[in-house]
Amino acid sequence: MGSLNLPELVVIDLSNEGLKAGSSSWSSACKDIRQALENHGCFIALYDKISPQLHRSIFQAADQLFDLPTEVKVQNINEKPYHGYVGQMPIVPLHEGLGIDYATTLEGAQSFTKLMWPDGNDSFCETAMSFAKTVADIEKIAVRLLFESYGVQKYTDSHVEATTYLLRFLKYRAPEEGESNNAFPSHTDKSFFTVLHQNHISGLEVRARNGEWINVVFPPSSFVVMAGDACQAWSNNRVLSPNHKVSLDKNGKETRYTMAQFSFLSKMVEVPEELVDDEHPLQFKPFAHVDLLNFYATDHGRRSQNILKDFCGV
Repeated sequence: MGSLNLPELVVIDLSNEGLKAGSSSWSSACKDIRQALENHGCFIALYDKISPQLHRSIFQAADQLFDLPTEVKVQNINEKPYHGYVGQMPIVPLHEGLGIDYATTLEGAQSFTKLMWPDGNDSFCETAMSFAKTVADIEKIAVRLLFESYGVQKYTDSHVEATTYLLRFLKYRAPEEGESNNAFPSHTDKSFFTVLHQNHISGLEVRARNGEWINVVFPPSSFVVMAGDACQAWSNNRVLSPNHKVSLDKNGKETRYTMAQFSFLSKMVEVPEELVDDEHPLQFKPFAHVDLLNFYATDHGRRSQNILKDFCGV
């Protein structure tokens, strides 16, 4: 851990073969993940199950996808807010994004691919699904470690079974002369967890609980695992859902690509009774995850300074 004036993100090696429930490396990872998520709302996960080949392929797939004509990309529509195409927006001119809902399922990957490439694109479909499944494994390990760190591991299996994944391809083009380098404004995620994997261009900044902004550096074969608002609610406000933003190098010439996989729950998000006591009275009512997204899509939700309190506060 860095000194207080220079908060560094905790790095946790999730590819460690010895990381088995009950082992000493497991219990220290439980402690680390809880501390990281309570203080910074995120941590860096090392995970070597994404081969260099898959890493290359997913960013080649991103290139291919964003090269499609805008009239094709805008067909990526979803009734759930922020799940489909986002782009051509004056407030975030550098940013463009597309989403594959249910990305770990063949149906999800195929229906998105067919929409973008009516004649088919098997390599895109296979790459996206293979990447999504591997990233879902990272998310599941994080969930198991976090639940166990709070002594509520009995809820893990039902949580994992109720989880669906949205894989978003995010593009941030380099700013042109005189353009602002703010590629995406400060926000929190509405997911339970978000797992991020980027190309070689950095730009992510995260605000720790102490209010300091941290420039996130991704080591090779690493991912940033970040808690979303649903995780903060579930933990009865122990976990931080951190504000984060993307700022690009003013003189940079290259495009930043990020793969962001968001986990959502198809069951009610509710605080385990074990996390409620005299010191931590219940702060949030149970809610359907999609209702949080729908609330965020309203004017009231977007303007809210404390979305969980406004949406489901007790």
